[in-house]
Amino acid sequence: MPTKKPAEAQEPGPDAPDYELDDYVTAETPEQIKALGDATRKTILALLLDRAATTTHLAAALGKPKGTVGYHLNVLEDVGLIRVVRTAKVRAMTEKYYGRVGRTILYQGVPGGSKLFMLQQAMDEVVIEEGAALPMFTLRHLRISQERAVEFAARVIELSEEFLALPREGDTVWGFVAGVYPTDQPVLVAEEGDE
Repeated sequence: MPTKKPAEAQEPGPDAPDYELDDYVTAETPEQIKALGDATRKTILALLLDRAATTTHLAAALGKPKGTVGYHLNVLEDVGLIRVVRTAKVRAMTEKYYGRVGRTILYQGVPGGSKLFMLQQAMDEVVIEEGAALPMFTLRHLRISQERAVEFAARVIELSEEFLALPREGDTVWGFVAGVYPTDQPVLVAEEGDE
C-alpha cells in the first residue's frame, strides 16, 4: 500500500501542479466517499492536477455557472479533498485558488455504491473515433497466488503514477484505467502426473 508523503516532498514543475500537495490522501469518511461519487466533482479534481484554479477558471473549463461550480468546490473543501492554496486581489475582490490535498486519492469506500465506479467512469468518458489508434484495451486472465496478484497491483499503481508524472502538453486529456481483480473463471483440475 502506498505511503503518504509530506507536501514539502512535492516539487512543482511541468509534471506537477503549481502548488504543494501530498502524494496520497485517503478518502474514508462517508462524506468523502459521497463527494467523490459526483461526476462534476471528479472532473474538478482532475483539472486541479494541472494547476490551482479559481471558481471562474473552473466554470469556464466545465461550461457550468460559477454558482454551481462554487457549490461543488465547497463540498470538496468541506470534506478535506481540496484547499485554498493561494489568493489574489482582482478588482478589490479576493479570488481563491483551489488545489487538491493529494495527487492520488486512495478509496476506503465505494463512491456511488458500485465497486466498478472507475470502469463505469472510463466507459462514460471514452471517445471513440473511427480509424484512431486509441483507445486500446486488453483483458487477460491467469491463475496465480494472491501474493503475486498484490505485487502486480503495486506495479500497476507505479505505472499509473508514471502516467500522472508526464509533462502536461497537447490538446487531449487521456485516461488510464487498469486493475487486478479476482474472477469467477474456472480452473483446470491437475491431471495425474502433473506437478
